[in-house]
Amino acid sequence: QVQLVESGGRLVQAGGSLRLSCAASGPTFGNDNMGWFRQILGKEREFVATISANGVLQSYADSVKGRFTISRHNGENTVYLQMNSLRPEDTAIYYCAAGPVFSRELGSYAYWGQGTQVTVSS
Repeated sequence: QVQLVESGGRLVQAGGSLRLSCAASGPTFGNDNMGWFRQILGKEREFVATISANGVLQSYADSVKGRFTISRHNGENTVYLQMNSLRPEDTAIYYCAAGPVFSRELGSYAYWGQGTQVTVSS
């Protein structure tokens, strides 16, 4: 069983930066592909970024490419999402997820955290 706990979300002004963290517990972190997704109230959860188990491959949604960076520290069982040049439309609950394949699809992820709120003011 994998448990994921996100942290780092808060209120920030447009143009600012945040780093989200996702701490994972369980024996398989080094073999899990990790993803970040986000959800605005009343809308579907959407893909943000993903990183392969060995950290070599990353993929980003077009809306965040060039502004967000996903990384992981397998020795610390943690995955990060560095968010720069934040915009009001980035406001959402951000979720961390773990799964067996490198994918941009929600259905590919078996484990999910509870989410952390990011609010970007204009």
